[in-house]
Amino acid sequence: MSSLSRPTAVRGPALTFTGDPFRDGLDRTMVHEPDAIVVMQDGLITQFGPAARIAPLLPAGTPVRDFGRDALISAGFIDTHVHFPQMPMIASYGTQLLDWLERYTFPAELKFADRTYTRQVARRFLQETLRNGITTSCVYCTVHAHSADILFEEAEALGLRLAAGKILMDCNAPEALRDTAQSAYDESRALILKWHGRGRLLYAITPRFAGTSSREQLEAAGALWREHPDCLMQTHLAETEAEVAWIKELFPERASYLDVYDHYGLCRKRAVFGHGIWLGDDELQRLHEADAAIAHCPTSNFFLGSGMFDITRAIRANRPVRVGLGTDIGAGTSFSILQTLNEAYKAAQLNRHPLSAAHAYYLATRGSAAAMHLEDKVGSIAPGMEADLVVLDMRSTPLIAFRMDEARDFAEQLFVQMILGDDRAVQATYVAGRPAYSR
Repeated sequence: MSSLSRPTAVRGPALTFTGDPFRDGLDRTMVHEPDAIVVMQDGLITQFGPAARIAPLLPAGTPVRDFGRDALISAGFIDTHVHFPQMPMIASYGTQLLDWLERYTFPAELKFADRTYTRQVARRFLQETLRNGITTSCVYCTVHAHSADILFEEAEALGLRLAAGKILMDCNAPEALRDTAQSAYDESRALILKWHGRGRLLYAITPRFAGTSSREQLEAAGALWREHPDCLMQTHLAETEAEVAWIKELFPERASYLDVYDHYGLCRKRAVFGHGIWLGDDELQRLHEADAAIAHCPTSNFFLGSGMFDITRAIRANRPVRVGLGTDIGAGTSFSILQTLNEAYKAAQLNRHPLSAAHAYYLATRGSAAAMHLEDKVGSIAPGMEADLVVLDMRSTPLIAFRMDEARDFAEQLFVQMILGDDRAVQATYVAGRPAYSR
């Protein structure tokens, strides 16, 4: 947290959530203030409410940036599943998951043996997240320990809230990208001791997926997490039918794909499983019991032809699973959370359950914070929360401006943004109360 000598504030229409609208309804959880002021000091939000109430309370001389009535102030967007080393291979043509890893991903990640290249990509990655209003990410690095070190260094310099981890991968991958069960444990432990809880940074223990980790490595990952239970754990789960079948061949003794992770102590609170498209009801029940989360990555799922995640099934009232939103760069096709919500809407439509814009914005903010068990720190606008904000331009393109003139209410305005909006809609991003990006 950077220390600010005096309060600053932003003004404009604002949207935030006080709870889960899927569970408790929008009327009880959504807060829309047509003219709000958010006051920030020492990295935290100190006041929030209607401008008419907050303005008289501001100390004399408090700078207030007024974004006007065509803006929307929100908690910063949160990306619960992204691979920063895959940024150089985004938009790679023509294969599905397992072939895509062999043809594109592994060759791209080999380049990260070079520290200079790693730093160049890490900087570009973080710049792009801020340009898209993303203020918290849960990030996969490469197998190289320095890939995590460098990303943490760059994120720390920006004051970001970020979780990341070096990949654990000791089989079914190129030799130059393999570690061992012991080296994975040792390097990850050293990174945890150096970075976890340092400033706003968190460590995520990161076995790539069960197909690239031996039983010994999964056992080591479970042991490491038991020793450092306040870390996150991230991995992939049931992304494609072919992958599910392959995991069954590799681990015939386990009842399901999730049971592989569960057996090694990798299914519990603060676990974030990428994708989760092809899960059985028993697996969803177990995720609910464990208080683990799924990262919904719709642009990636459609790009690779993996399938359509059914969020309604995942959050079923009798056993709701935490669900966040992920760009999944580089199988994912856009850093824009608005474009990611566009694709999430299409996945919901194909599953015959429309996703309202307000529910979608919850997913992109407080819902994703909850998936990472950070809803007490980020994801909403309220006193005491970390001052991470994104300010949208609700008329960012000529077409959107034209369409907004026809919108009947705020719900329709929001929907226009998530279907037609992209990175051009982000006019400002604040990190710990400081401007981090301005269009």
